[in-house]
Amino acid sequence: MKVYRSSGQVNGPRVSVLGTGVMGARMARNLAAAGLPLNVWNRTPERAAPLAKAGARVAPTVADAVRDADVVLTMLWDADTVEEVLRDADGAFAQGAVLLQTSTVGVDGAARLADVAAELGLRYVDAPVLGTKHPAEQGTLVVLASGPADTRAVLTPVLDAIGSRTVWLGEAGTASRLKLAANAFVLNVTAAIAESMAVAGALGLAPTAFLDAIHGGPMESPFVAAKGTLMAAGDYPLSFAVDSGIKDARFILAAAGDAAPLTAVTLELLATASAAGHGGDDIAALAHAVPQPRGAR
Repeated sequence: MKVYRSSGQVNGPRVSVLGTGVMGARMARNLAAAGLPLNVWNRTPERAAPLAKAGARVAPTVADAVRDADVVLTMLWDADTVEEVLRDADGAFAQGAVLLQTSTVGVDGAARLADVAAELGLRYVDAPVLGTKHPAEQGTLVVLASGPADTRAVLTPVLDAIGSRTVWLGEAGTASRLKLAANAFVLNVTAAIAESMAVAGALGLAPTAFLDAIHGGPMESPFVAAKGTLMAAGDYPLSFAVDSGIKDARFILAAAGDAAPLTAVTLELLATASAAGHGGDDIAALAHAVPQPRGAR
């Protein structure tokens, strides 16, 4: 987590975080650590309650959470969920409040939420993030932001608290398009790691021989090493869930169609892993959709 020095005075925009799951809770902690006035809300109150010790105010209702907020940050499952939650707070939003929508909702979802925001009187910034649990905890997410330029001043302290870099991309919706391109890479690379380890096993080698061979070379990256290590251990602590990968792969295929043939294959593998009981595990559980042969050395 980022370390902040506070003068004891509270400055900056008033922020409301709606959704305190794996990502939202960690983003909220960094916002509180930055000294920003913070309300949090979650459909399951028990998941938001620990944030009170971090300095957040846990709101009993969505309307209570967003009242007087300058920035409303959503980190929820999909566009339907975001819309439902926002409509529950209709009439409670402060005039001129900015909706910082960080959930991955796809191209159509981002467009629909722009209409919802306009209807509710919110300034809409489409801002999905690159990074999962650990970067969210460390405040090193990369934020892909698209929306009105006049929102940047109020958003800067928020974006600085949750991320190491913000990439501004023009009109709202552009960021969600780029997010799908990035997630295609993440999902397909994970599947490729699983396959290379399985191929090594099929050829009579230890699956980890692949990881050993690329260690320290141009083929290795922190991402490849991390996912490969989880696959080798057969342990998949949640960072980016298989079922979330299925959701996002469907967004990619719906938006890009024939331009995403690898993602179509990876979606089938993700579905296989989910059916085997790994839907809530990290996408490294794709190893179970490309099983290691018995007898591998």
